[in-house]
Amino acid sequence: MKWFNKQSRLIQILLLLIPFVNWVTELVVRWTAFLEKPGIIRLILAIIAIPGLGIIMGWIDLIWVLLFNHLAFAK
Repeated sequence: MKWFNKQSRLIQILLLLIPFVNWVTELVVRWTAFLEKPGIIRLILAIIAIPGLGIIMGWIDLIWVLLFNHLAFAK
């Protein structure tokens, strides 16, 4: 999660815009966020990202990053 937040806004948007890259990014960021700060919401989001719903979550996060400059539920 810290690595993602250190990237430029353009790199963050590109990582979340490309479908397969977006899914891998979601998996890494969500599980890292859960391991750093365990919580039920972070666990649920990490589990949801596994079966491929991470692509949809990535597009939601793309919009969230554009609006609020961080991932949803990962601040």
